[in-house]
Parts: sequence; C-alpha cells; structure tokens
Amino acid sequence: MEPVTLTTERLILRPFRPSDTDAVFAACQDPDIQRWTSVPSPYERAHAEDFTGRICPENWRDDVTYDFAVVTKSDGALVGAMGLVRLAHLRSPEHQAELGYWTARERRRHGYTGEAARAVIEWAFTRLGVERLEWCSEAGNEGSRAVALGVGFRMEGTDRARIVHQGTRRDAWRGALLPSDWGLPSTTPYLPAKASVAANAPQEEQEASDQATGQASGRASTAPSVA
Repeated sequence: MEPVTLTTERLILRPFRPSDTDAVFAACQDPDIQRWTSVPSPYERAHAEDFTGRICPENWRDDVTYDFAVVTKSDGALVGAMGLVRLAHLRSPEHQAELGYWTARERRRHGYTGEAARAVIEWAFTRLGVERLEWCSEAGNEGSRAVALGVGFRMEGTDRARIVHQGTRRDAWRGALLPSDWGLPSTTPYLPAKASVAANAPQEEQEASDQATGQASGRASTAPSVA
C-alpha cells in the first residue's frame, strides 16, 4: 500500500527515509534493543542503511510490514520505530496483524511509545479493518509488556519456544486487542466462549493428555514403544 503519515499531540509517525540512517544506527547500538528485538547484533551502519533505504519502502510496497519512524513534532528527533507486522492475515477473513515497536533509550519514560501505539492502533482498526491485533515479545520484556497493557492489550498466555533469538528458542508473552476493547465495531461478529467453557479448557486438555498416555487410570500406557 502507499505509505501514510499519522500525527499525535507530540509526534509524527511517517515512513523511514535514508536521512534517518544515522539516528537508527545510533539507537540500535543500545544493548536492550539488540537483546529484546529482532535487529541484527552487532548492529552495523550497513544494517541501518539497508533498513531505511530498501527494507522499509519494500515492506510498504509489498504489504509485508508497515514501518513508521516515530519523530517528535518539536525537533524531528527520532523516538523509535512503530509498525504493523505479520500482515499475512490482514486481508484474509481473519483480519489480523501484530504491533511491534522499539524506542531509543533516551526517549523512554516520556509516554511517547504509548502515544504512538494508540495512533497506529486506531489507524489499524478504523482504516485497515483489523479485527484482532496481537502483541508478542520474548518473556521477560517487561518494558514492552507495560506499553501493551497501557494501551489496552489483554495478556493471553505464554507461547513455548515461539521466538528464535540468537540461535535459541525462547518463550514468548502474547496479548491481543480487539476493536471492541476500544469501543469500536467489527465487521465479523464475535462469539466469545462461555466463561465455564473457557475456565475448564486447560483441565479438559490435561485429562485428554493423561488418557492418551495411560496415566488417567493410574497405569502406564500399553502402547508399544518405537525407538
């Protein structure tokens, strides 16, 4: 799609430009960004040049990710990156996307990330027709989780071994935000599970697993072992 620009009280969210290379390179030297996001580590200037000059424009054009440079209105300084990722189901009946972001170290704890996130969320729900917006981060990323909770995401659980980071599988926290959580309508009707069904699901899954392994009856499975 054609790139768009969003604005908030203090921020401008616009497509990345080659002129952002220095700021992106500087921000991504932060060990926390390299630890908790998918940026290359070590992060070299060539990575920033490729990201701002090729990857971001191609991602917009090919509907892969919609990456925004978050900059301040007052002086145009780079606050961070914010975008919609995992767009494979955006235009399918699922109408899903995922919110991703990182914030430059010196711009944290000013409320900028939540402010930018709200702008992207509103755009996703009202302009793109997103009906389920996910957030996902490696378990332990408390800062990212705090931002997600602050804008209304509901935590849904921990996905085992979901993320591969530096050659190791790691658990991930997952949350979701629906238009109805923001008082907005959805095109597709939503039928939530009854509270009793949702509450019993883990127990039923465990009972099924126990039965499959022969443990429910207090004896070992008689199924043959295959080496």
